[in-house]
Amino acid sequence: MSTTPIDSYRLIQKLHPLSLLAQLTSRHATGCLRVFTGTVSWSINLEEGKLTYASYSDKLFERLDNHLRRLSQKIPTLNSATRVQMRLMFEPQSENQSMPYADYQAICWLVNQEYINLTQAATLINELAKEVLESFLVVKEGSYEFYPESSWDELPKFCHLDLRLLVEHCQKQLRNRTNIQSPVHSGGVSQVLPTTKLPQNQSFSQNGQQLPRQNNFEPPENRNNTVTPSGGRKSLYTIACIDDSQTVLNSIKLFLGENAFSVVTINDPLKALMQILRSKPDLILLDVEMPNLDGYELCSLLRRHSAFKNIPIIMVTGRTGFIDRAKAKMVRASGYLTKPFTQSELLKVVFKHID
Repeated sequence: MSTTPIDSYRLIQKLHPLSLLAQLTSRHATGCLRVFTGTVSWSINLEEGKLTYASYSDKLFERLDNHLRRLSQKIPTLNSATRVQMRLMFEPQSENQSMPYADYQAICWLVNQEYINLTQAATLINELAKEVLESFLVVKEGSYEFYPESSWDELPKFCHLDLRLLVEHCQKQLRNRTNIQSPVHSGGVSQVLPTTKLPQNQSFSQNGQQLPRQNNFEPPENRNNTVTPSGGRKSLYTIACIDDSQTVLNSIKLFLGENAFSVVTINDPLKALMQILRSKPDLILLDVEMPNLDGYELCSLLRRHSAFKNIPIIMVTGRTGFIDRAKAKMVRASGYLTKPFTQSELLKVVFKHID
């Protein structure tokens, strides 16, 4: 695996798994998201925003063996002898011994040896992904890295799964087990699943089911003021968010809503000017990559309007290159926020630019 990630967050902090996945899906990311909590980790591999494999380090080969044992009822060649041979070949014998994507390489071996076919491999990966994502979605704190390139690129891909549908399935399963407290491990995973539901417009998928959110929610309209980083009281700030992805808008609203901001979300860049004029925001979060009118063009248009000459405008993007940062300066953007971002990073940028 590459040793230089595009985004690296090694300090233990509060995590929002739904937001991380939503951001990566919306930007059609290709690479590997690795999340760490104590002694365990998750690896979620994406190609153009589609999930190609998901893995969880705890009891890695036990999980794979359990799924293969169920498949053996339909595939006689997946007998115990085959599974033992597979584990001897690919399962690390000690913590110090490592093989990148050992479990996935084991699946590749099963396909190459014709123990399973391509369709069966895809079904196996889909079932494993559901189990892995269920454990990931209840993580509360940890650190993560996103690698745009890795040794994973050299391995064959058996499927490209819709991550949104997988997440919605896992959330439904988690809700069905809300009253069951089942310890997974002690590495930062919540032992009690949340029961409060998100408002209708804050689901992971626009057409999906409502999802339970991870923190207590008090709508901004019920708050008259907020606490600034210095501890003083301040009138409620209005933040305008412009992005064609509803999942990213929902993530931003979730993050800022917990901190007493009034959040105005706009998913049509062509109508943004009039909506922003009506909302009179204290700060604007503006996505770079939008259809019809990109963020740089819209930022330039806003700066020409007298009402927005001095309003902070933060460009939000998955791009990290020098040219993109230079473009942001040319259109007089106030700052730059790279996807995927955490709640603490978003708040840091917001508080830096508001009075």
